[in-house]
Order: sequence, then C-alpha cells, then structure tokens
Amino acid sequence: MKNTFAGITEGITDQIIIENILAGYFNPDIDVNWLQPLRDTTDANRSSNYGGWSQVFEYCQSDDFKEAFQFNEYIIVQIDTDVSEEHYDVPHRDCDGELSPEKLIENVITKFKSSIGEDFYSQNEDKIIFAIAVHSTECWLLPLYYSDKKKAKIINCLSTLNQALAKKGFTIDANNWSLD
Repeated sequence: MKNTFAGITEGITDQIIIENILAGYFNPDIDVNWLQPLRDTTDANRSSNYGGWSQVFEYCQSDDFKEAFQFNEYIIVQIDTDVSEEHYDVPHRDCDGELSPEKLIENVITKFKSSIGEDFYSQNEDKIIFAIAVHSTECWLLPLYYSDKKKAKIINCLSTLNQALAKKGFTIDANNWSLD
C-alpha cells in the first residue's frame, strides 16, 4: 500500500529534494500530491505558479489546506529560514546571540501553529510533517558530498554544494533548472 503525502513548499526544487528523500526512505512506495506550487508533467507552469515563503503561509491558512487532510495521510510543510527575520517575523538571534538550528526550527513551527490555527493544528498535528530548512534545502544535501565541517554548514549552502557538484560535471542554478 502506498503512503500518500501532500506537500506545500517554497518551490519546485524543494519538492524535488523532498520527493527524493521520501522515495529513498519508503523505497519508492509513495504518492506525493504537490499542492503548492502546483506542477504539471512538464513543469511548464513553474514560472507562472512560483511559490515562495509567503505562498506557503497563505496556503496553510486556506480551506484547501484543511481539505487536503481528507485525501492524504500526511501533509509536508516546507520553508527555508533564510528570510524568516525580514519576512515572517522569526528572528535568527535572541538576547543570548545566534539561535541554534533546533531553536530556530522550533520558533518557525510555533509561527506555523499560530498561522494554521491552534485548534486545527492540535487535531491534525500527527499528520503534519514540517520540513524546516536552516537556511535552505541545499544545506540538507551537503552531507552527501562532504565529510568535513562543510557538511554542517547553514550559510551559502548552494555555493558550497556547487563546488562539489562541479567536480562531477554539473551545478545547480537556482534560477534555471530542469527535471531532465
């Protein structure tokens, strides 16, 4: 029996990363329904239907989000923390200094709980999987390519990842990608 997931992400590249993580874990016995941003088989609509952090919060406040629980076992909510201070009021620092990644993630989840609604969240928390990337999902990929201290970086991860990928003959351009 396939595990069914729905996902709300900042962008299609985040969806690709999450889908591959799920396929690796569930030995591709999964069905993922991407709710935001929407995709088609060619991803031709990707530029007109771009996601972003604001659309993640908007979707999580919508009736469509609530209805998605009827048709999926789990809902994945992905967001990066790189712009959390400026755009969704979750600071990277407190009076003691820079927050640990764990504390930053905890604060982002608290923000989502408030945004989703405490009552609705409490009724569905066992079905919600938060995929909070400190500070971008590219950071999640670093341990695949590095065994030194670079594997734990949380700043400039795309640049660091591309250094390793260039040795394999390709790089990731955040503004121009394809599934091919």
